[in-house]
Amino acid sequence: MKKQLLAAAVLAATSMMAQAGPLGDGNLSISGFGTLGVAQTDADDAKFARYNQASGTGDSPRIGLDSNLGLQASYAFNDRLSATVQVLTRKNTSPQFTTDLTWGFLKYKLNDEINVRVGRVVLPAFLISDYQNVGFANTMMRPPIEMYGQAPIENVDGADVNWQHAFGDTNVTVQAFGGTSRGKLYIPTGGGSVAKHQSPVFGAAVTAEYGPFTARLAHARAQIEVNNLAPINAVTDALGRTGIPSMLQLANDLTLKGGKRMSFTEIGFTMDYKNVVLQAEYAQRRAHEPVYIPETNSGYVMAGYRFGKVLPYYTHAYYKGAGSSVTVPTVPAAHPLAPTLGAIRGLLVSPEQKTDLVGMRWDFAKNLALKVQIDHIKPKVKGGSLILPSGVPTYTNSVNVYAAGIDFVF
Repeated sequence: MKKQLLAAAVLAATSMMAQAGPLGDGNLSISGFGTLGVAQTDADDAKFARYNQASGTGDSPRIGLDSNLGLQASYAFNDRLSATVQVLTRKNTSPQFTTDLTWGFLKYKLNDEINVRVGRVVLPAFLISDYQNVGFANTMMRPPIEMYGQAPIENVDGADVNWQHAFGDTNVTVQAFGGTSRGKLYIPTGGGSVAKHQSPVFGAAVTAEYGPFTARLAHARAQIEVNNLAPINAVTDALGRTGIPSMLQLANDLTLKGGKRMSFTEIGFTMDYKNVVLQAEYAQRRAHEPVYIPETNSGYVMAGYRFGKVLPYYTHAYYKGAGSSVTVPTVPAAHPLAPTLGAIRGLLVSPEQKTDLVGMRWDFAKNLALKVQIDHIKPKVKGGSLILPSGVPTYTNSVNVYAAGIDFVF
């Protein structure tokens, strides 16, 4: 049953494209985007990475942090039915560049206000989910990891329904979605490993646009299932071998085997009025049954001012722990399991960090933008989102990330 819905949509789209006639009939559109970037840090004992990125960047220049290339093809079969496929090459859970299918769906327009998409769509959990990988469409070089690192799901294989309606000068879009997310997760602890997740997910997003202002509210719920999460499985297996009921319950609370229910709620706002550009988001990640993943609050605020084709900007971002859904049993200090339970309490504490960044975007030519950005990252607990050497339990030194790149669309 795995990926049947996605495969059906993509195969159907491919088949219908092949039968639709010559590609020069005006119904096919091909576009692309990309970033050629270089980045390095001033630290040799920690690496900075985008969320779910295995290699990141260190104290020597590297192109893998921000560089990517995306290609998209859409075909309109008639006024109501169309197909879209998008692939993206980037560094993600592998140290090498890999190519993934990020979009692949059939779209049917029911009327002027309602359309349905079936196949693979991007999870609309964030303000810029639809175009977070398109550097040219964003002011900053990359979405703040403090916010965009809090939801492990990127795509959904299923369906969504979109309803758009104008209330006077305000355009409102309501999107409801459901399906299953499948993918890989990079686990930086224990020297680094990759686990596969399979997560039924559903939710909705509401967006309101009024002139230069956009406001958005999104909520997603998922049954996150990861069966080969090596670091956690090692802990739960050890607890299971004790045979003690309270330890068996703790093992069941910690694990992601079989799936655990979690939710992610986000509110966002943008303004592009005259020369002033503002963008902000706030989100909460919550567990609805015991699981080792900590609950978090996260947010950022970006402000910029446009001088012709040059846009300097400043951003403050953060994320912090909001508690744990797991209760660890208490035992006497002399108990043989006391050290293990102490380590588990430490595991349940959320990493935390803050970042202040400054940057500049220069639209120096049509469809081309040059960006430079400096991030000052201040890890507070457990090294924040930095990738630490194996065996390092925490890290509190500030790290600067220097980056430059050219974004393009075609």
